[in-house]
Amino acid sequence: MRRAFNLSQTRSRKSNDCVTDYAGPMTRILVVNGPNLNLLGTRRPDVYGSQSLEDVIALAREAGEVQRIDIRDVQSNSEGALVDAIHGARADCDGIIINAGAYSHTSIAIRDALEAVELPFVEVHISNVYAREEFRHHSHLSALASCVIAGAGTQGYAFAVHHLAAIL
Repeated sequence: MRRAFNLSQTRSRKSNDCVTDYAGPMTRILVVNGPNLNLLGTRRPDVYGSQSLEDVIALAREAGEVQRIDIRDVQSNSEGALVDAIHGARADCDGIIINAGAYSHTSIAIRDALEAVELPFVEVHISNVYAREEFRHHSHLSALASCVIAGAGTQGYAFAVHHLAAIL
């Protein structure tokens, strides 16, 4: 697993001594967004809210900065591209936040990819899937997830960052 060390040098105001500040290893989380999440802010704002996907990623990055966590993100409407991104996380990420959208309810391939990379992950749903159609009540990912956050709106992404920070 890749971990970058953050070493910085600063000059003290009282002297010209160089101070090395060891901040420790930087944690990285991959945020994976599945089909139709590129339409956030315009698709069913009554269900998903008015924030865009860019707003959601900015929220996750803000939460990550507080925890000294680097956020990398990917969005795709293609199942195979999501599987490839999850596989790629194995090389340089410490955890995953995933909103697989409708693939949560249908994709064994995404479930198996998450199991294979052996990284802790949080499953996020913006809406409360249990207050919606029956077919949304089952997720193939939930049984493997460290945590499932549903119905917290886009704030669920920040909650997910904080959860992973606590367990990594």
